[in-house]
Amino acid sequence: MSIGRMTVGFIGLGHMGAGMAANLLRAGHRVTVYNRTPSRARPLVEQGARAATRVRDACGGDAVITMLADDASVEAVVFGDDGMIRALREGAIHISMSTISVALSERLATAHANARQRFVAAPVFGRPEAAAAAKLFIVAGGAPDVVEACRPLFEAMGQKTFHLGDEPKAANLVKLSGNFLIASVIETLGEALALVRKAGIDPRQYLDFLTSTLFTAPVYRTYGGQIVEEKFEPAGFAAPLGAKDIRLGLAAADGLRVPMPLASLLHDRLLTLLARGGEALDWSAIGQLAARDAGL
Repeated sequence: MSIGRMTVGFIGLGHMGAGMAANLLRAGHRVTVYNRTPSRARPLVEQGARAATRVRDACGGDAVITMLADDASVEAVVFGDDGMIRALREGAIHISMSTISVALSERLATAHANARQRFVAAPVFGRPEAAAAAKLFIVAGGAPDVVEACRPLFEAMGQKTFHLGDEPKAANLVKLSGNFLIASVIETLGEALALVRKAGIDPRQYLDFLTSTLFTAPVYRTYGGQIVEEKFEPAGFAAPLGAKDIRLGLAAADGLRVPMPLASLLHDRLLTLLARGGEALDWSAIGQLAARDAGL
């Protein structure tokens, strides 16, 4: 791990952000935290963080990380009257680790450049348990020297960082494409499990067979296990966020004129889950829809 210590703000202390900020503290970085609900900052303050009462109070250091739910939350923090564009000094870095649209990433890059600030998009792959264990995979987009300047922070939060080009929006597109693939795995697992269950085959034995042979990737074990056990609460990644990510992926595909028929199906499946009251469930609950459709 790099030995350089940085002064960093961290905005957004939800399921993912809290663990990520805690790992920055453990690595020796000086961290100021801000969250719209102040009580979420208390555990981190007890670990040595400084609590900010306003967004601008988290913007006085080398960098500010945002880990927020959606485009609207990021826009409010960056472009608001008390926001980052006004508060960051010249040369400071905004590291956007949220899953946001390609369009917003482009807007952020332009706005920070105009303010003589630096911008890196660095969305992550991994659920809250990976965030807490500093085992995230980080996908970074931005100028090589700026990404390199962020490396001590990335090394504190993740197990590997992939730099995918000079344009921040490239990282956001890769993140959206990855979440599309994960949702595809969930849907196909749900359909296959419904098929074998209806035939009277033990779904646990079936999943063990799958994940011991052709489909050994962790994503199959994690989500297959959730579907088989019907363990969708508490949500590690809530269904509304999954629906948002598929919608953003479709918007990016529309802009590039890339048909994604399966993404359209996944969008409808997630809408079905939400329409049936699945707001609080993990997005893996779409894997249960096939079983219901089959009368199980």
